Amino acid sequence: MRVGFRPMRLFGCTMFDLRALCLCLGLSLVCAALAPNHATAQSLEEFFAGNVVEIYIGFAPGGGYDLYGRLAARHLGKHIPGNPTVVPINMESAGSLRLMNWLHSAAPKDGTAIGMVNRGTPFAWLLGEREFALFDPRDYTWLGSVNDDVSVCVSWNRSGIKTLEDMRRKEFIVGSTGPGADEYIFPKVLQGVLGARIRNVAGYSGGNNINYAMERGEVDGRCGWTWSSVISTKPNWIANNDINVIMQFSLRKHPDLPDVPRMLEFAETEEEFQILRLINLRGPFGRPFLIPPGIPEERAVALREAFEAMLRDPQFLADAERAHMEIMPVTARELEDLLDEAYAAPEHIVERARELIN
Repeated sequence: MRVGFRPMRLFGCTMFDLRALCLCLGLSLVCAALAPNHATAQSLEEFFAGNVVEIYIGFAPGGGYDLYGRLAARHLGKHIPGNPTVVPINMESAGSLRLMNWLHSAAPKDGTAIGMVNRGTPFAWLLGEREFALFDPRDYTWLGSVNDDVSVCVSWNRSGIKTLEDMRRKEFIVGSTGPGADEYIFPKVLQGVLGARIRNVAGYSGGNNINYAMERGEVDGRCGWTWSSVISTKPNWIANNDINVIMQFSLRKHPDLPDVPRMLEFAETEEEFQILRLINLRGPFGRPFLIPPGIPEERAVALREAFEAMLRDPQFLADAERAHMEIMPVTARELEDLLDEAYAAPEHIVERARELIN
C-alpha cells in the first residue's frame, strides 16, 4: 500500500526545494522590512497633536519664574508640530532642585515634559550640596532662556541698609527658597567674600512669598532677585521708593541701573574675581527651559526650534511687553558654553566657591 505524504510547507514553500525556500524566506524578510509599521511610524505632528505638553515651573504661583513660564505656555504650542495644548504646572521646592532631579530621573522621556528651573540650579552639583543634586546639567537638552537676567540685592526702606558698607556694619536679614536658588547663594557669597553681616532665612516656597515677608517685616530684603522680576511684579515698589537697589549680580550692568555697582567690582584679588565670576555665570541662564535626557532626537530638535520661534513671535513679544516682562533671549548653545566654562574652572576656585556657598 502506498502511504500518502504531504511535504511540509513553510512561508508557502515546500521543503523539497531548498533553493525555493531560501528565495521565499528572503522575499518574506524584504517584504516585512518594507511594510509600514503603523505602531511606530508616527510623525512629529501626529505625536504632539495627540498629547498634552506640560511645562513644569520650579516655583510657586505668582512670582517672576511663574509669570515667564505661563507666558511661554500660552505661545509655545503653536510653534510645535501638531500644535499641542501646553499646560503650566507648578512644582515648587528647594529652589527648583526637586524639579531638576525629577526631570532627570522620573519625567516622561518622550517630549511631553518641559522644565523651567531656577537659573542657579544647573550649577547645584558643581557648587552646591552634591548629595541633593542627582544630575549632570550637561546631560539635558537645553531649549534656551527667555532672558539674560541681572539679579539685584534690594532692601526695604525701613531696614536702613542702602550700601555694602551698611551691610558690613549692621545685620541684614534676607529671605530665600533654599539651596541652589540665587537668594540662597548670593547672601553667602556677600558674607564670605565681601564681609557682609547677612542672615538668610530659607524655606519660602517662592519669590512671591519672600515679597510678602518683606512687606510684613519678617525679612529686610532679597539678594538674588532678578531685575526683570522686580519691574514686572513690583513696579509700584520702585515708583514709591519702597526698596533700595544695593548691588547687581551679573556679568554685565543692566541698562536701567547704570549707577548701581556689580558685585564683581568689589573683588580685591584675582582669586576673588574668579570666584565671583564663576558664581555669576548663572546670570545669562535667566529664565531657562530644558527637557529631560533621553528624548528622541527629532522631538528634542523640534522643541528647541519651537522655543526659538516663539521668542521671535510678535504676539509673544507684545504679550511680554504688556506685562512689563523683559525679553533678552539666550540660545541653547550659549547656555551650553557657559556650563562648559563653569565645569572647566580650576578645582581650587570651585572648592573655594563651594565652601562659601555651603
